[in-house]
Amino acid sequence: MTDSRLRNKRALITGATSNIGRAIAVEFAAEGARVVASGRNPQRGAELIDEIKASGGRAEFVPMDLDGSVQACRALAAEAARLVGGGIDILVNNAGIYPGEGSHTATTDETTFDQVYAVNVKTPYFLTAAVGPAMIEAGGGVIINLGSWIARLGIPVGALYSSTKGAMETLTRAWAAEFGPQGVRVNAISPGVVHEPLPQEADPHPGDAMMTGTPAGRPGTPDAIAHAAVYLASDEAAFVHGTVLDVDGGRIGVAVMAA
Repeated sequence: MTDSRLRNKRALITGATSNIGRAIAVEFAAEGARVVASGRNPQRGAELIDEIKASGGRAEFVPMDLDGSVQACRALAAEAARLVGGGIDILVNNAGIYPGEGSHTATTDETTFDQVYAVNVKTPYFLTAAVGPAMIEAGGGVIINLGSWIARLGIPVGALYSSTKGAMETLTRAWAAEFGPQGVRVNAISPGVVHEPLPQEADPHPGDAMMTGTPAGRPGTPDAIAHAAVYLASDEAAFVHGTVLDVDGGRIGVAVMAA
């Protein structure tokens, strides 16, 4: 453990049992934070906590189905504060769902629409509403939202999901203006295609083709996003407000042309 950049900070991370959220939880704990990881799968949550504790870190798991309701958000905020014996210093709004590969506007039903917005937008909105004022009262804090590259680069599928991530990027700037003057920094990370490395014999991930023509030329791994989250959560980013940090292999800003 490095146990330095986030020493004794109390961090709540949603969607922490897989992929990006899990990597952030592990990295935060390695940097000295006391982590409260939230997710829907108790088994994966227990495995995460065991991994962190085996490395000398401090972590607790709160099973919670974040359905967008105010009640669920307030319950998670209260339980997280109870587990760490005080307020939350860092909130990572990571939990999100994707309606499925190949989703199109004309085939998206109202139930799916409402569910995706409930998890991807309502939950971080009301969780921030539950945690932000306590951060202000305590003298400051950090909120990190997860956006996505497809919030700003249109593709012919996934309009519903990309619109929710566009909402999160807008909320990042609005919250930076609302909470920043009171000591709470709000920023976002916009990942490219990111997943754990696949076995050699496995078929390519469906999204990998989207990284063709980028400087990286490949998908990223969750630890790349975790490193960015540590930076934004740390004092090194004390002068960073309302920024969307692209960690996307160059997907948004650069086109690599064939010779």
